Amino acid sequence: MPTLNLYTNVPVDAVTTSDILKDATKAVAKIIGKPESYVMILVNGGVPMAFAGTEAPAAYGELISIGGLGPSVNAKLSSTVADILQTKLSIDSSRFYIKFYDVQRSFFGFNGSTF
Repeated sequence: MPTLNLYTNVPVDAVTTSDILKDATKAVAKIIGKPESYVMILVNGGVPMAFAGTEAPAAYGELISIGGLGPSVNAKLSSTVADILQTKLSIDSSRFYIKFYDVQRSFFGFNGSTF
């Protein structure tokens, strides 16, 4: 159930969004060690955003998971997602924050219940 929410002030077209969704799904699943079928990625482009006082390309992400997160995994995820954003949207890694949430099963709903 890892879920990655990405917000950026860069407008994204359908092709770029699709590439980000595919690349991020594979990366999150591999790094956290969960099946791709459990991973959800959301891309929100064209969001009004300022970083360090400018509106130059920037992004913010939140990754939520039931387990699988920790210092080394989070560092790898941060680096990998930053690389995807650099490649697909030309967002410098110094203009990207990501926050990690390791949640309990009972705090995440699915299929009309909780995990």
